[in-house]
Amino acid sequence: MQIDLTALPEDSAALQSMIRDVVTATMQRDAQVAELSVENDKLRALIQKLLRHRFGRRSEQLSPDQLKLAIEDIEQEIAEREAAEDASAQSEEARRRRRDVRPRRNLGALPAHLPRDEVVIDIDSKECPCCGGALHLIDETRTEMLDIVPAQLRAKVIRRPRYGCRACGEAVVQAPAPERPIDGGMATEALLAHVVVSKFCDFLPLYRQSEMLKRQGITIDRSTLSDWVGRTCWWLRPLYDLTVSTVLSAPVLFADDTTLPVLDPGRGRTKTGRLWCYAVDPRTWKGPGHPAAAYIYSQNRKGEHPADFNGKLQVDGYTGFSALAKRRDGTIELVFCWAHCRRRFYEFHAATKSPLAAEALAQIATLYAIEAEIRGQPPQRRRAIRQQRSRPIVEALQTWLKATRARVSSASPLADAIGYMLRHWSGLVLFLDDGRLEIDTNVVERGMKGVAVARKNALFAGSDGAADHWAIALTLISTAKLNGVDPLAYLTDVLERLVSGSTKSHQLEQLLPWNWRPPGAVEAVPVAEAA
Repeated sequence: MQIDLTALPEDSAALQSMIRDVVTATMQRDAQVAELSVENDKLRALIQKLLRHRFGRRSEQLSPDQLKLAIEDIEQEIAEREAAEDASAQSEEARRRRRDVRPRRNLGALPAHLPRDEVVIDIDSKECPCCGGALHLIDETRTEMLDIVPAQLRAKVIRRPRYGCRACGEAVVQAPAPERPIDGGMATEALLAHVVVSKFCDFLPLYRQSEMLKRQGITIDRSTLSDWVGRTCWWLRPLYDLTVSTVLSAPVLFADDTTLPVLDPGRGRTKTGRLWCYAVDPRTWKGPGHPAAAYIYSQNRKGEHPADFNGKLQVDGYTGFSALAKRRDGTIELVFCWAHCRRRFYEFHAATKSPLAAEALAQIATLYAIEAEIRGQPPQRRRAIRQQRSRPIVEALQTWLKATRARVSSASPLADAIGYMLRHWSGLVLFLDDGRLEIDTNVVERGMKGVAVARKNALFAGSDGAADHWAIALTLISTAKLNGVDPLAYLTDVLERLVSGSTKSHQLEQLLPWNWRPPGAVEAVPVAEAA
């Protein structure tokens, strides 16, 4: 509103009315400016989030793997420069001195179980260069280097001699043919395990494996490899079912899900299925049992999983879990994740450098520092320390969140982050009273990273049945890795035992990754029994 200062009214009432109009207009304009400022902050935060998603790192912290990539490049340059300096050294003594001053990494004795291929480098003449006398051996210099023999395909020939009786001329005796994993097929258990591990552990799609085999002169079509994977999963399904039921019987469980595109032939495109991961890791609180991860495929994201679980379920804020907990009449108690809450404050702070968001991040960081100190300790001690040190921080944070929410615009992303945290507060504080619980669901989220890589390489699963094969293979491979077991050796031996029938259906617990022992492994004898 414009005011002509040279033509102000003489009447005081008219002048007061004009001033009130000006003040009202100014207040309205200020309110509009504040609203636009909030909207700009919201749009700016959205733009920054999209830019980070498209061009930046995805997590709040720099990934250790990404950092290693940068360090590897630098180390490669240093190595090239040192190689040039070594080549320019004039004598062996100078090269030896250069080697002695370098950091000695990975130079310990090679493991005794490795086969040795010895190469003897001897002198041409055994005559003494001084007097011409005969030389005799007094010692030798032995140096070990790490070598590799590329993976080699070979033909496994099964010979079954037939015997006849000369006395009667009637009897013909021959040993029965061993069972094959694929009836009439040429793949051994080791090859099937290699294909499955390459696809679901090393993320090599079947068409790439087909090309790799072709380079060794073996032409196996991708569809044949697909058939092998399907039949292998048929053999492994009973063990998969046992692993899933074992995981779901745990009192504390982590849960998360991710998308899995699945080919939908009827519509000529892909549909979005879900892979649900349920993980248990008692190592963090010295609990009984073993770490394991169970994957379950579903055609949608309905909150119907896990069907056979009763206990405390550590999850993100997905509403389907809340609906599941209500339907189960309290048999499932939801424990929410602090990392998901922290991420919202982090994204807002990264876009706006807000001091309020920085304050929330600092308080959450204090909680994580305490968790790092007590990880791997018994649940009673974890609970006691949380009650003493973490609870005052959590209570102060709740008070701060409520006070801050009253000060910021409800349209701000900061208000959304605060509201999300307060809505889930009852599940966020449960970790304080139970030493078995973790502060976040990072255990299960780490299990989903491999799925993302495999999904990116494979693009989609060919059908709902094929997606179920993802769940079977990922369950057994991930659980084997969590227990320090080589997935290839494990699946090879498991298939051999199942196919041969040496392990019966009622003995499947022996083949669970934490119970499995390699062929020929000697069981450790307790000291008391040995005495």
